[in-house]
Amino acid sequence: MPPAFAVADTCLQHPALTDEETMTHLLHRQIHGSLPVAIGGKGIELIDAGGKHYIDASGGAAVSCLGHAHPDVVAALHSQFDRIAYAHTSFFTTEAAERLGDRLVEDAPPGLSHVYLVSGGSEAVEAALKMARQYFVEKGEPQRRHIIARRQSYHGNTLGALATGGNEWRRAQFRPLLIETHHVDPCFAYRFREPGETDEAYAARAAQALEDKILELGPEEVIAFVAETVVGATAGAVPPVADYFKRIRAICDRYGVLLILDEVMCGMGRTGTLHACQLEGISPDFMTIAKGLGGGYQPIGAVLLGRQIFDAFANGSGFFQHGHTYMGHPMAAAAALAVQEAIHRDLLLDNVKAMGGRLTARLQARFGNHLHIGDIRGRGLFQAIELVADRGTKEPFAPGLKVHAKIKRQAMQRGLMVYPMGGTIDGACGDHVLIAPPFIVAPHEIDTIVERLGEAVDAALRDFEI
Repeated sequence: MPPAFAVADTCLQHPALTDEETMTHLLHRQIHGSLPVAIGGKGIELIDAGGKHYIDASGGAAVSCLGHAHPDVVAALHSQFDRIAYAHTSFFTTEAAERLGDRLVEDAPPGLSHVYLVSGGSEAVEAALKMARQYFVEKGEPQRRHIIARRQSYHGNTLGALATGGNEWRRAQFRPLLIETHHVDPCFAYRFREPGETDEAYAARAAQALEDKILELGPEEVIAFVAETVVGATAGAVPPVADYFKRIRAICDRYGVLLILDEVMCGMGRTGTLHACQLEGISPDFMTIAKGLGGGYQPIGAVLLGRQIFDAFANGSGFFQHGHTYMGHPMAAAAALAVQEAIHRDLLLDNVKAMGGRLTARLQARFGNHLHIGDIRGRGLFQAIELVADRGTKEPFAPGLKVHAKIKRQAMQRGLMVYPMGGTIDGACGDHVLIAPPFIVAPHEIDTIVERLGEAVDAALRDFEI
């Protein structure tokens, strides 16, 4: 039994930390308040210093696709560390990085031929934006300068990625530092489809917004359109409808605009296929991946790029003008390769589909008639509930109530980790809860997740005397 499992099994005997021991010099995400100290994990659970177990029903932030302390990944990390832990990519490549690249291209959507390894999702989006710009410079079209994305999207927290994202709350205080970008409405049926409008008609209208924006800016000046295939954190597992992305692909092709699909959160098996765009029947020019790529065992992300992008660099300047110290890190590559091999070997995408169906059924049974649940949506093990003050009008709760934060606290009290967020509709209004358990989740664990979530939601709403 690997050491990580031994740690998890002895957590109940670990003494609780004193107040003095929990004093911190870290700048945490939230300055006021305290966090439990995670000291171990096994399967779909994490364990704190007091011995309390938490079902990781969100995989952190849709990261832990294999759960915690998976023996194959632990063994791969030990093996890689015994060989070489780090080599700078300006001097060397490594077997681990090369093998991961081979694996990712073998499984990639058609046309994606090369991989650029980085340390996370924001870095991947940042790199893809710069690749897209350099591609047009190499082609002799340096006038192309505009990036178009969608409102209420999230593409990362580095400045280029933040500028591209359409979440106004995240952008507001940093606006003077952000490059100019442009945004159109997302394909968000629950909020933006008109009464009586079919999925097909709505998909056409939503896609037309992109073409209108391209024509407004001037097609010869647009670099790329950036979109999450299934919207993640900011809106809560919002899937496209009908042929929306086929229309988007056609519009991009019509005007020579590159399509960058951000699958950092929704990709690498999370929705039931390895890449979420497989269900849309399209291939992008760039795809960004991260979270489920390495399952949280090491920081890693990647850009998958099309052959035409690589050829433009290879036949032009001969390099991509970008880089990071830890890109292609052998420990991260070894972990990611082990994660991907386990997913393939253990047929975990089949489990994602099966348990995703069970999750949908359980959420519908528990919340389908709930007075304050307006929508249940998502794909595979990437689903969400959206909370409303009034189901009939879809009116959200007042932002000041912070319903999402209250649900998170109630869930943690019950030993459940979910991913609630506010600002679902426009960055300010709306609340949702994202559910994204590990791919190894079992049927009885799905049932427990929904049971505890139901208790947490009801308790949070009772506190507001609704």
